[in-house]
This record gives sequence, C-alpha cells and structure tokens, in this order.
Amino acid sequence: MSHPHLLMDGSRNSSLCFPNHNSSCRRLQLPLSETVLFHTLLTLISLITVMLNLLVIISISHFRQLHSPTNSLLLSLAVSDLAVGLLVMPIEGLRYLETCWLLGRLMCALTPYVFYCLITASLGHMVLISVDRYVAICDPLIYPTRITMINVKICVSLCWVCSLVYNGLILMEHLGQPDRFSTCHGECVVIVRLIRFTDSSYSCEISSSCYKI
Repeated sequence: MSHPHLLMDGSRNSSLCFPNHNSSCRRLQLPLSETVLFHTLLTLISLITVMLNLLVIISISHFRQLHSPTNSLLLSLAVSDLAVGLLVMPIEGLRYLETCWLLGRLMCALTPYVFYCLITASLGHMVLISVDRYVAICDPLIYPTRITMINVKICVSLCWVCSLVYNGLILMEHLGQPDRFSTCHGECVVIVRLIRFTDSSYSCEISSSCYKI
C-alpha cells in the first residue's frame, strides 16, 4: 500500500526529506512564488499574534488600575495565545509547507503535547471568562464577593494543571514511543486511543483518532 507521503504529484517536483536515508519520506515541493507567499503570510500572522498578545500582557502587568479578576483571566489567556503564536503557528505552518518532520524524535514526542496543552488551556480560559461575564451581568451585586482575585488565581492554576495532566494522560503512549506509527523517516504521527467499557462484563469498544504532524 502506498503512503500519502510517497505519492508523486504530477504538478510538483518531489524530493526526499532526508536524501541520505533509505526509508525517507517524500517532500512535495511548491513553486517558489507560492513558497515565498506562504512563508510571508505565516510570518506576518505569527508576528501579529505575538505582538498583540504581548501588548496585552505588558499593559495588564504594568498598570495597577488594570489589576482585576477579569483582566487576570485575560492576562493568562494572552500568555497561552502568545505561546500559540510563537510556537504552534510557525511549526504547524512549516509542517504544511514542507510536508516533512525535520525536528527529530524528541521534538516529535514533545511538540504535540505542548500544542495540545496550549490549545486546551486557551479554550479553558475562554470558558472561565464566559463564566466571569455571566456572573457579572446576571448577579452584579454579588459579583465582587464571588469573583475575587484569589478565586481567579485558583481557577487559572487549575486550568493549566488540568490541561497538563489531561493531555499527558491521552498522549502517554506517544510520549514514550513517538515513532511507533511512522511509516517512513521524516514523519510524525499521533494516534490517540480511547477505550469505552459498555457493561460489567468488561467488553469494550476501542476507537482511535490519528493526527499527523
């Protein structure tokens, strides 16, 4: 069975990801104009994301007038989004452009874990901000007593800890053996297996989701 990375595209020139390796994956080369355009757009989007979130972080951290529970949630969200713009966007963008994993086995193990943690934490912060705004609008009189800085810090800490632990559990096998599902050298494949027990007789249904990076 042929692998997608080994297929030849008639409209593009194909070369090996690692010319000196016998089992190297194929790299699909884009035309120079498309490559320059994609790299430019990727760089601009990443820079804008980093700069805007850095501005939020500096503003909230510097001005004491902005030290409030809601802004503390926004500050933590900005930190996670800053890391997304600094790490996730460039690496994911290069992965789509190069169609090869060039960062090695260790990074293949750590990169999905970091990506999942950042995205999960970002979603968790948006949920916390929604709850904060709901309480502020529906119960404005009791808002100052329920949403305090201490409570917000506890919730933010729990959000990060739960994200780290949850993604560590679902990616435990991948962290131990990141290349066990790779079909060629230059590929990083993540497969998450879920086991669901249906009754007391311990019969179970196994499903898997595959994510290639």
